[in-house]
Amino acid sequence: METSSPTLPLLELRNVCKSYRSEGGGALDVLKNVSHTITCGESLAILGPSGCGKSTLLHLIGALDLPTSGQVLLEGVDLRTLDERGLALLRNRRIGFVFQLHHLLPQCTVLENVLLPTLADPQARPGAEVAQRAEHLLERVGLAERRHHRPAQLSGGERQRTALVRALINEPPLLLADEPTGSLDRAAAESLGELLMELNRENHVTLLVATHSPELARRMSRICQIRDGALEPFNA
Repeated sequence: METSSPTLPLLELRNVCKSYRSEGGGALDVLKNVSHTITCGESLAILGPSGCGKSTLLHLIGALDLPTSGQVLLEGVDLRTLDERGLALLRNRRIGFVFQLHHLLPQCTVLENVLLPTLADPQARPGAEVAQRAEHLLERVGLAERRHHRPAQLSGGERQRTALVRALINEPPLLLADEPTGSLDRAAAESLGELLMELNRENHVTLLVATHSPELARRMSRICQIRDGALEPFNA
């Protein structure tokens, strides 16, 4: 995989379409000829009602699914050209995921949950270096004193911050967040939104957020919306 370059778009969508079979046997077109370019370090919000295709688009970008037609290129590499192992390595090393539900392992501590992605990479950095980064990130998000707690002992906002640190532990250039504040109260949502933007600036991680929240979307450098399967600029 090529490394990110100022002259190379981090992410490029070329006429991406995604269809599913409906219950009646016909085709249900969710995304239609989506073309878009995202540069390194950018922050982009994707707005739209439930079922419009926001999560589908993030799954395609994150190599969790493949388009029916068109191309998704990450750092110049067409995801369709990678085999299952290549896709798994890309997801682990180059992409961080934060979902509405944190998906933390209940039997593991905060620190253990954060370190899980490093265990799946045979070429991961030495354990001491990774542990130091985990401790630094947990301190950065205000969880240093909670690192030995389990998810059931955390608030909703603390669980999402743990999931965020887990997504960043391998230093991915791209962070995908699917309704990251959807299950949080207003105060926790505002805190997480502010934290996302601070990490975007400090770590130069490219941030894509699918959200219903206009407040969260307004924090991003650009806002788009999905309408009738197309991705277009959002005009408030």
